[in-house]
Amino acid sequence: MADRSRYAWRPTAAYLYVLHLDRPALAWEYLRRNPDYRRDWLRRRNQPESAHVWSLRLLEDPALDARDAHPAWFPDHDGVLQLYPDADPPPQAHAFEFWRIPGRKHLVHDGKRLLLTARWPGCCVRLALTPDLTDGMAYTYAVRACAAPCARYRVLTEELDKLAVAAGAEPVAAVRARPAPAALLELHTLQALDAALAGASLRETAGGLFDADVVATGWYADGGLRSRVRRLVRRGQSLMRGGYRRLAQLD
Repeated sequence: MADRSRYAWRPTAAYLYVLHLDRPALAWEYLRRNPDYRRDWLRRRNQPESAHVWSLRLLEDPALDARDAHPAWFPDHDGVLQLYPDADPPPQAHAFEFWRIPGRKHLVHDGKRLLLTARWPGCCVRLALTPDLTDGMAYTYAVRACAAPCARYRVLTEELDKLAVAAGAEPVAAVRARPAPAALLELHTLQALDAALAGASLRETAGGLFDADVVATGWYADGGLRSRVRRLVRRGQSLMRGGYRRLAQLD
């Protein structure tokens, strides 16, 4: 993570990338700020047991933000596409072609399989490849059995749709819609959390998040602005301390 000096959290522009992160990436942003997790990383206790405490397969460097980090969550969230060799493929079965997968690719071996993350403008997909799957081999997608298979299947189809749209040609640019209120909430929460970790007061935090005139006129004992900042800090601390698992849908 970047330097957390007293005023390093103030430039809101440094948080704009948060507006385009998906849930697993946002979960990493909260986890990497956890002082206990950062302590574990410094001790380099990168055994599965220590990583599983944080719902990871391997410890990831907390200095890397979600644009560069590739945390391997444990268990997999529903959006991970699991690929297996097809034991009985039909004559015209599609073959696995690694280099046809769009985007910038990153591979991690978690001790059992390869985890592939592919990113291109506006999209990110994550795939789990079994060791016996090779390029040119017919393959199948797997859906883990659960009490609500239809909901899990919908998530899977959304991820497959991303690949289908980008199959023709990888986009060189993406037009993004105005950020949703939920995305702005995550931006403000992370900025408020960084301010709290740096020792900033609630009023100092408000000054970094909102217009100075708004703070000057709207800051009073039990006013709405003060309550809003307090809620942002508490929400950030809750997500950092374990709520990130719910955010990443790791249940």
